[in-house]
Amino acid sequence: MLDTLDAAAVRRWCAGGLVALKRHQGEIDDLNVYPVPDGDTGTNMVLTLTSAQQALAMDLGTLPEDGPTAHGHALRLMARGALLGARGNSGVILSQILRGFADAVAAAPAVRGRELAAALRDGTAAAYAAVARPVEGTLLSVVAAAAHAAERADSDDLRAVVRAAAGGAAHALARTPEQLPALARAGVVDAGGQGLCLLLDALVEVVTGESPERPAPAPRPVRPPATAVRETGSEEYAYEVQFLLDAGPEAVARLREELAALGDSLVVVGDGNAGTGTWNVHVHVNDVGAAIEAGVVAGRPHRISVTRFADQTAPVSPPAAADGRAAVVVAAGAGIAELFAGEGATVVPGNPSIGELLDAIRATGAARVVVLPNDPDTQAVANAAAREAHGLGVKVSVVPTRSPVQALAALAVRDPGRRFADDVIAMAEAAGACRYAEVCYARREALTVAGPCRPGDVLALVEGEVHLIGSDLADTCAAVVDRMLGGGGELVTLLSGADAPDGLADAVREHVGRRWPFVEVQAYPGGQPHYPLLVGVE
Repeated sequence: MLDTLDAAAVRRWCAGGLVALKRHQGEIDDLNVYPVPDGDTGTNMVLTLTSAQQALAMDLGTLPEDGPTAHGHALRLMARGALLGARGNSGVILSQILRGFADAVAAAPAVRGRELAAALRDGTAAAYAAVARPVEGTLLSVVAAAAHAAERADSDDLRAVVRAAAGGAAHALARTPEQLPALARAGVVDAGGQGLCLLLDALVEVVTGESPERPAPAPRPVRPPATAVRETGSEEYAYEVQFLLDAGPEAVARLREELAALGDSLVVVGDGNAGTGTWNVHVHVNDVGAAIEAGVVAGRPHRISVTRFADQTAPVSPPAAADGRAAVVVAAGAGIAELFAGEGATVVPGNPSIGELLDAIRATGAARVVVLPNDPDTQAVANAAAREAHGLGVKVSVVPTRSPVQALAALAVRDPGRRFADDVIAMAEAAGACRYAEVCYARREALTVAGPCRPGDVLALVEGEVHLIGSDLADTCAAVVDRMLGGGGELVTLLSGADAPDGLADAVREHVGRRWPFVEVQAYPGGQPHYPLLVGVE
């Protein structure tokens, strides 16, 4: 049993937490309430903590001069490794929790009960600060409950406080279905919260030598789950504004309030400096000028990028040099990777870590890089990699592509003769003008916006929402293309998946030729997992 959390205990905690997450990785992945086969919260948390453990393993045990305490050094290594290895939203939020935790106790002579409670409080604050509109019933709620329980224990006894924190997290996890209707209808708890509980239980075992007995939450009545709403923001706002800001925390707090009143999808994340630091600001608005002006009032905005979602005239971004440019694209599938490489892009395999994306950005040798993440979850990773690249003097703009077909449309309009900022806007416009669909097999029963589905049904998702449910793959693929072309279109792009039956793309191409004779069709072997067909309409 331990009275204080020392550097050796930090290493054992990281290793034990990783073992626990790996043991339950599949279960956490399966907590995904969306009926398509791409739940990966458990996998992302495992990969994030794996990177944290690797950072600890590479340390030779020597402290930098005038640096933190030994336990503070270990915690900062763990947090830094998690940041560079973070994958998906769950991994990014976990890295922020560890960063806040490490910053809180790095200089403390010893980490006892009250110091641990303060660390959890600061870790919670860092996680919430990364999300503009926190949703209760998620990983955020669970870490907040852990911090509250630790503070309520009001003790210097490390063992008592760590038990209280883990217990508070477990109770909060059990309540997540009451806070989030999608979880209640699915009869599951939050996946990220489950992962955090495992990590806190591992800390209890390190400190007390005892493994907590935590029965799984009682099963809820089985009812068809609803699909989860993906975090795409409201269609009410036409522009995405992103910039880096050098400012102090008080000015940033005022900026958050101003931007929250202007739009949605607001995310403001800092580098952790106590004084004037660098912040990454992201918001969807209609009044671009007001958003940028608010940044000017708060501090020094730079690396400003504006993405126009609708087909309207975009404001002009600050001038940028046209030399030394590159594109980095995330691709899941050998065929898709080959297409992107043919467009001159550097290709990173699907579901990358922040560190892997950062390595790819640096490997281009370019001073200005555009990143195409091709997945909503990877966008958070791409934004974090862009912040890290800024510290290395590389200007990075992230175009929020959600499908490879959008990235193909964006790369097709790339023009090195334009200013970099203008080129990024043009690429974003091309991506936004490309509607996309995904066809896959349902993995679980669900109540979708198109009606109930059962395992094995064919689902056609347009812009992330289920629009059609069928029994025959080819017929459903043809039907979703018809539905998309009903709204207009001149070019259809088809990417067949790794498990697509022979002739699927040809059958859809022939159908379009008969039904829509003036529409051009391009079909390629994509090789992507999970989705037999990806569709783009421009």
